[in-house]
Amino acid sequence: MATTPAVGVLALQGDVREHQKVLTDLGAEVVLVRTPAQLEAVSGLVIPGGESSVIDKLSRIFELADPIRQRIEVGMPVFGTCAGLIMLADTVLDAIEGQRSFGGLDVTVRRNAFGSQNQSFETQLEVPELGEPPVHATFIRGPVVDTVGARARVMASLPDGRVVAVAQGNLLGTSFHPEMNGETRFHSYFLDRVAEHAA
Repeated sequence: MATTPAVGVLALQGDVREHQKVLTDLGAEVVLVRTPAQLEAVSGLVIPGGESSVIDKLSRIFELADPIRQRIEVGMPVFGTCAGLIMLADTVLDAIEGQRSFGGLDVTVRRNAFGSQNQSFETQLEVPELGEPPVHATFIRGPVVDTVGARARVMASLPDGRVVAVAQGNLLGTSFHPEMNGETRFHSYFLDRVAEHAA
């Protein structure tokens, strides 16, 4: 699969290795992105879970924040999980003072909507676009999507109606961590967007 476009994992903080393994197992060439030059070398980017305020701060220190925003604006496929979804949201309701997201997804999110670390949980999610069986989803201090704008669409919701997966063009965001339990369909969906965009 040497002709497959290279994809990046933003490697500033968070569960970088887990995403790297899923993508590599799916046959992707993976670049761990810590510099603008490394960002330039990839055709798509995964923003992993972690702490969104730290990812924001480090992305500015490493001079990646503006280049990532610019790549999003011109259509680069990006997949954000948990903190990565926060970083893709246009609006973050309870952001720490001075915190900025990269934006791009026409959604409003609320950080840590599912409580603290010890309130983490797993559940089965119906995701019609990904078919059967249901997705095994792991939530760890995850955000929730409060509002979905006209440009975005819902991919999955909890039974109580809270939205936990959204997509918009080449952007994909989940409140949960598919990379933690062998769920590969979201990563495959992302790699399909990368291949289509690169073509």
